[in-house]
Amino acid sequence: MPTIIVLFNLKPGTDIAAYEQWACNTDLPTVNQLRSVDNFRVLKAKEMLGGGASPFQYFEILEINHMEGLFADISGPLMQKVAAEFQSFADNPQFIVCNDL
Repeated sequence: MPTIIVLFNLKPGTDIAAYEQWACNTDLPTVNQLRSVDNFRVLKAKEMLGGGASPFQYFEILEINHMEGLFADISGPLMQKVAAEFQSFADNPQFIVCNDL
């Protein structure tokens, strides 16, 4: 099953508390209800192992059970709204599709 990892920082001037409230109250519950998604998590970076700042503030991990279904799920009006809201917070998010070895 594919996994999508999203690496991102917030846009300059973004209210961190507003983003985190939106992520907890809108993004997480909405994406976790998609039929094509088995699990969706948002992680906040603390630091690099051994010290130093992480190059990214946040990471999203989406465990996908059906990629074609995901494209269908995200094309609906609710997910289009959630995606637009995400884009208003995230500064150039990087979406990486991965598979287990």
